[in-house]
Amino acid sequence: MAERAELTALNARFGDDERALREAILKRLKTLGAEARLHAERRLVADGNGRLCAQGLCRFQDNLIHLIYDFANAHLYRASVPLDTERMGVVATGGYGRGLLAPGSDIDLLFLLPHKQTAWGESIVEYVLMMLWDLGYKVGHATRTVDQCIALAAEDLTIRTALLDARLIFGDRTLFDNLVTRYRKDVASGDGRAFIEAKLAERDERSRKAGNSRYVVEPNLKDGKGGLRDIHTLHWVIKYLHGLGPREEAVVESGILTAEEAVAYRQCSDFLWTVRCHLHFLTGRAEDRLSFDVQRAVAERLRYVSRSGLSSVERFMKHYFLVA
Repeated sequence: MAERAELTALNARFGDDERALREAILKRLKTLGAEARLHAERRLVADGNGRLCAQGLCRFQDNLIHLIYDFANAHLYRASVPLDTERMGVVATGGYGRGLLAPGSDIDLLFLLPHKQTAWGESIVEYVLMMLWDLGYKVGHATRTVDQCIALAAEDLTIRTALLDARLIFGDRTLFDNLVTRYRKDVASGDGRAFIEAKLAERDERSRKAGNSRYVVEPNLKDGKGGLRDIHTLHWVIKYLHGLGPREEAVVESGILTAEEAVAYRQCSDFLWTVRCHLHFLTGRAEDRLSFDVQRAVAERLRYVSRSGLSSVERFMKHYFLVA
């Protein structure tokens, strides 16, 4: 890739000055990030497809992390004689693991190791995280072995849910496949009743905090009733019980959802993702509340017009409530 060649050239130029090298790399990576966001926003405005926007931002994030990792491994912390312990799988978890990333979303990473941490692994992880933080990303992270992941998932519902959406970005495929196999065998086994009850209890608590209604005047499109978290809950329950995601045809074929329900699921999810991406771009932050001061701007971006006695923003919010 051209970007790897650029970073290699910067290393050749500034390799003797650690501070200058870091500043030069950060400057180039910030430019790449700004260009990716600008392209994503322009495409979103043009085609109105929030899912494609979120998928594109996710792919860019994958490539950026891989670029930083490869540079650190090739030029800064290269092992003279690589050992079996000096391998790693870099895994996306949580929302990032589902392959969808809003402009202001957190980046949840798992650095998966075969054994306990080594000096090489510690240096690589630290460099990747420091670069991402300096680039302005909000990163949640963990460095664990497969055994540690499974033990913690059995005890902690949050970790169990995050690992349910684990996705290998790059690195050791054998490690990752072992994690998935162990998770299905040792964690997501049995009838899943406790998991379902816990996720529904979480949903009820979110609804209570959001006002317990879909029709609040400034709805939260992520945590509010009928928002993205409710869609995620459906996804988690289906995947935990059946190993399937609601977007897959197998969900319909297995009778979990009817064909009509699957279409409604996708249409509502796509709409919410489109609104969320516009909202993040408009506010410049991870904002999920559709407040009065942004509703009109979002409606304009979505090309709603006044019609049948309703203003553009009224038609937009009516559509939102129907989706919710």
